[in-house]
Amino acid sequence: MVGLFYIYLPMSWQIPTQIELDIIAGKAKYQTFQTGNGGQSMLPVPPNSYVVIFGYDFSPAGGGLTSRQIDPAGVNLIPKDVNFFATQQISFYTGSEFFPFIHHVAIEKSFVSYVPMDVNSIGAFYSINNQIIARQVYITSTNDVAITHGLILNADPATTAPIPVTSRTPGFLTYGGSVQAVQAQTNYGPFGTPLQFMQPSPKDFQDFGLGLLPGNADNQAFATPDATNGLLAANNHIQNILGDPGVQSAATNYYLCMHYAIYSKTVPEQRG
Repeated sequence: MVGLFYIYLPMSWQIPTQIELDIIAGKAKYQTFQTGNGGQSMLPVPPNSYVVIFGYDFSPAGGGLTSRQIDPAGVNLIPKDVNFFATQQISFYTGSEFFPFIHHVAIEKSFVSYVPMDVNSIGAFYSINNQIIARQVYITSTNDVAITHGLILNADPATTAPIPVTSRTPGFLTYGGSVQAVQAQTNYGPFGTPLQFMQPSPKDFQDFGLGLLPGNADNQAFATPDATNGLLAANNHIQNILGDPGVQSAATNYYLCMHYAIYSKTVPEQRG
């Protein structure tokens, strides 16, 4: 019998063809920018230049940490101290455009018996798989680029309702007319502050019978900084659960390596 085995290959990115040609021709210069630890960084862009970010390698926060608890029966949430690391957000702000990226990070679980032959003492170890996540992007900027990282724990379902049949949500093909209560408004930050993620669309929100559109609506799902209900800097969470030794461990911190091309000239009108 022939055995089977699998090799896991992470997602990858490639240098866009035109940018590679520009680098080879000396019109652009390949650069990397690596950041980590704290949640806020800045990629500097010199005057009379622009950058094209085309990929990044993301090493999630939480590596080297384990959480141990007696494993309860049934379906339960992973302990909060580890669950915080399961959803992490990276975002880029160029001064005129905002690009958020949410990553789910794998949590690994192993069992152990604290007392031999005692089923009531069976517990679990939870740990973060902080294997590098590679992502292809295409972000251009003439300004310094703000880079923000944080952990997301909560996605508060502020409004849940059935979706009616409309020209954009036909029956049997979408949730229109299915009578299922689906999330129409989700909060990823503190109450009453900049973001409420609206579905199916902020446009003509009332047409779906979902009430008045709030003034802080957005059609994208991303978290805004807030230590209680929104984006939490990873170093703050690690400090809270482990103190100084946790933050001082390089393995627990996130790292982000950006790959970009820098052009030492004014930006053209057409950038692809």
